[in-house]
Amino acid sequence: MRIFRSLLLAQLLAAVILVITLLITLVFYTQKLLDNRERDSRVAIEQVISHHLSGDPKILSRQLDRSFQFSNLRISQLDGTVLHEQNSPPRQAALMFWLLEKAGSSFRPETIRNTEQDILLSYQLNHQSSLVLLQQFALVLVLLPFLLGWIPILFARGSLSRSYRRTTESINSLIDSFIKDPLKTQPDWQSLPDEFADINLALQKLASFSQKQFKDMTSSAQQIAEEAYKDPVTGLPNRNRFVQFYEEQFKLSEQNEFGVFAITRCTELQGLNQTRGYQEGDEYIKEVSTIINKVADTYNASRVFRLNSSDFAILLPRITSKEAENFALQLQSRFNEYQKLSELDSVAYTGLATYESGKALGELLAIADTSISLAQTKQSNAWHIQKESAGLDMSSSSYGNQNWRNVIEDVLTNNRISLLVQLIQPSNRSAKAYSEVLVRFKTVENQVLPTASFLAMAEKLDKIIAVDRLIIETALTTIKNKNLQDQYFGLNISARCVHDDQFIIWLERRLLKDAHIASRLIFEVSEFGLQQNLKTSKRFIDMVHRAGSRITVEKFGVGITSFKFFRELKPDFVKMDGSYTRHIDDDKNNQYFMRLMIDLAHRIGVGVFAESVETQEEKHMLESLFIDGNQGYYIGKPTPI
Repeated sequence: MRIFRSLLLAQLLAAVILVITLLITLVFYTQKLLDNRERDSRVAIEQVISHHLSGDPKILSRQLDRSFQFSNLRISQLDGTVLHEQNSPPRQAALMFWLLEKAGSSFRPETIRNTEQDILLSYQLNHQSSLVLLQQFALVLVLLPFLLGWIPILFARGSLSRSYRRTTESINSLIDSFIKDPLKTQPDWQSLPDEFADINLALQKLASFSQKQFKDMTSSAQQIAEEAYKDPVTGLPNRNRFVQFYEEQFKLSEQNEFGVFAITRCTELQGLNQTRGYQEGDEYIKEVSTIINKVADTYNASRVFRLNSSDFAILLPRITSKEAENFALQLQSRFNEYQKLSELDSVAYTGLATYESGKALGELLAIADTSISLAQTKQSNAWHIQKESAGLDMSSSSYGNQNWRNVIEDVLTNNRISLLVQLIQPSNRSAKAYSEVLVRFKTVENQVLPTASFLAMAEKLDKIIAVDRLIIETALTTIKNKNLQDQYFGLNISARCVHDDQFIIWLERRLLKDAHIASRLIFEVSEFGLQQNLKTSKRFIDMVHRAGSRITVEKFGVGITSFKFFRELKPDFVKMDGSYTRHIDDDKNNQYFMRLMIDLAHRIGVGVFAESVETQEEKHMLESLFIDGNQGYYIGKPTPI
């Protein structure tokens, strides 16, 4: 009897040790699980805060509540002003909290400070649902000694001892393997003897619960990561996702990978936010996003991202530049339709660039950004594609903004420009015409810079007025030095200069200084540039007329200008856009439109020129429509002045 009692006590002691071991293991695993959850949640919360654009703390709290359970949550500004606060019911599962605190876990609130968003977030995650279940399981383990203590009564001492040792070893082995990898490990529950079916069932429940909790936390972390990579307004992937996608799918792709990359810039966003409110701005962004997605969806494997508040990125893999032009035209057409409905000055401009496998992302972004600058010099919602073969190698990293600034400063300081002229040939003896002055910009190495890119970057870097002054000054000096006062010359003026008071004052004084040359000058301004501000446009034209010079409205026909506009501004000439000239001998619609414009212009005393005349057939057709003058490579190529 004494031996049996000793055996019973030994079995009870072993059971207690086993339970303590399981409790310690449970506490250790729970502590590790909660620590990982706290750490992953903190990273995910920081990403949600950094990509929160609306500035509304209630929206931020709702985003956080969708993905997390909090005991306490306080959102305040850095100066301490509380914006939002919420608290959950008091703690449950006090035993598990006590055990975890004794094991070194801290349940103090966490604090996240974000200076860019002016947000101080104090929070404490709510682990009660998990800890309540674990506490119930722990209580079951506490009762196990009584169950294990009566096992010797039911089984023989020898077989019980051997079976118990095997069971203990199996349980320890199962727990060890499960802790190492909760998701991948599939424990061999058959390794436990049948007489320990209750323990087997309890362990299976614990394993199933732990696996479910781990999967839920992993899924939650993945969902939070996806939210951090998603733009909250449009639902599109954001800039971080774009960089990740490009590096994974394109930079390391096959050597024959190619395509077109585009950036669409919503130029009206800032104005809408200021005049109509942020809600109108968001609706505008959503509408542009919808238009881009509809057009991009017609191309295989296309992807659309929102890079920042005003820019969208579009990747069109394995399409040629010609197909990209069709894409851009569709986009422009949709933007024009939306512009009419929304009563905006413009909707968005698109810059496109071709790419090949291995192209650095920074270079691609720089080229597309330059293309946007070029597009903005055209009509509303225009686009421009920068091809690899276009002029100087614009993909070179040496042509970032700072280097462009240095190049422009060097051109301005050292007068690194040369002047060419291209004749506008009059169609009859009574027609008045002139030679348009063209400019070429050069580097220190005397290499010719791409003119359109140079002017676009000068516009972007706020140097265009200085560039125009240099061109005018150089042209006047050249005409005087070469004794060309008996000829007429046309000079291009940017829209910025037309609307700049200081430039107008300078130009008037400069023209009055050489009045005999001023009477031989014709200033060309784009139709789009004049439309930007009719009041300042009229003031500029009146000044030019006072000085004895004349005005040509170029790129005419791409806007929506009425002839009432021309009666008020009183230009001397209009130069039709090249899109109406090309293949006009075969295009009946363009012939009709051109004849109509020429007839109306002549009725109000305005001369009409055609540009981009490349064939004899085009020239003859235009002359039959009573055009006043033709310009193009068929008429004459640019030559030194």
